[in-house]
Amino acid sequence: MDADPLDLFLPPIRDWFRQTLGEPTLPQRQGWPLIAAGKNTLILAPTGSGKTLAAFLACLDGLWRQPQLGLGVRILYISPLKALNHDIHRNLQVPLAGVEQTARTLGLALPKIQVGLRTGDTTAEERRRLVRKPPQVLITTPESLHLILTSQAREMLRGVTHCIVDEIHALCPNKRGVFLTLLLERLEALTGRPFVRIGLSATQKPLEEVARFLAGLAPDATGALQPRPVAIVDGGLRKHLDLQVVSPVEHFGPLPEKSVWPSIYRLLSDHIREHSSTLVFANDRRAVERITACLNEQEELARAHHGSVSLEMRRQTETALKEGRLPCVVATASLEMGIDMGAVDLVCQVASPGSVARGLQRVGRAGHVVGQKSKGRLIPRTAADLLELTVLAREMALGNV
Repeated sequence: MDADPLDLFLPPIRDWFRQTLGEPTLPQRQGWPLIAAGKNTLILAPTGSGKTLAAFLACLDGLWRQPQLGLGVRILYISPLKALNHDIHRNLQVPLAGVEQTARTLGLALPKIQVGLRTGDTTAEERRRLVRKPPQVLITTPESLHLILTSQAREMLRGVTHCIVDEIHALCPNKRGVFLTLLLERLEALTGRPFVRIGLSATQKPLEEVARFLAGLAPDATGALQPRPVAIVDGGLRKHLDLQVVSPVEHFGPLPEKSVWPSIYRLLSDHIREHSSTLVFANDRRAVERITACLNEQEELARAHHGSVSLEMRRQTETALKEGRLPCVVATASLEMGIDMGAVDLVCQVASPGSVARGLQRVGRAGHVVGQKSKGRLIPRTAADLLELTVLAREMALGNV
């Protein structure tokens, strides 16, 4: 009989998880023992499968067991999106408060863990407060990590023991990823010892190359650089999908309204009214604003979400979307990754997302709960879009990233 992975944890963590969430998911069962053993770990698993707790819970267990290892940040969480960071910061309060309450019920005392957030939206006063009284857990972006490491604030990172890189697939193939690898090496030089690296994503392949990216290189006994070892948890890309390519017109020849957009608006409006909460993705801010304005001509159906929307409005929209209080949000990639939005029951993608991985990420925002089906409708703007989306839909269904 296999050992229960929850037995790795302190009793308050184990009891809270069982009472609140029940049985661990596959990435949790396989990931916790590896992280607890101090191994660099890459976790691939579908959206809504508990990847965040797969990474955090083993790290938090170690922090609660050894709170005396010095002041400063012990767990560093990095993601490419400010919206995701804000969501993680808020969501972490649930297990922290739950475990602390369970500990009190058991007659045990656990030290209180503070969680800090450092992004481009963080005010100057909040940044100073983070330096004066560093949290044990810091949530940040690659760019903000760079600013910390190049200032006196870097001293608060000297005690880092675990680093979680979320949505790692979005960083691997670009300059931000190269930038991050350099930052992680600078961080290791600062700490003076290896820290545990944990990578998370629903759409990362090839896994061996992503693992090399996560762990980087270290000198062996002869001084030659060798890839650091990484344990890979392959929870599979296949999630239950209800996926259709839906053309807004019968054919893309001469159109009676001289544009395909009126047909797209009508199609979107019908889908929105048939569902509780719809997330529409467009590929640029102009399209987002255009779609939002036209959907709202008769009645207010939609809100826009992208990087040029004010921080306050973005936060309000994200909260209302999570709580199921909005019929529709139209977004760029700003809502593509990670945010917990269990109320969304349909994703519409207008025009091609450009890749299978991006399509899976976006459609995966619907049904963002363990075991739930993700429903997506892919809407072409042109005949070329129709061909590309047809191929993408087939590859998405097969999980061929």
